[in-house]
Amino acid sequence: MEPLREEDFTEGRAVFRLKPQEFHYNPIGSVHGGVFATLLDSALACAIHTTLPAGVGYTTLELKFNCVRP
Repeated sequence: MEPLREEDFTEGRAVFRLKPQEFHYNPIGSVHGGVFATLLDSALACAIHTTLPAGVGYTTLELKFNCVRP
């Protein structure tokens, strides 16, 4: 994952970037869906975290996404 920058985080917003490497690929040569799921879940969690008061927790109860383009 690329280094996080301060400007990537504002209230309700978090930006994560990843340049896939060979070990992210599945056997058919595309990026494994689990990599996208992890990136999306982490970005969403951090965006939510920016809106909560100190000491309040959160968790992902369910995660679903659809890849609609290559």
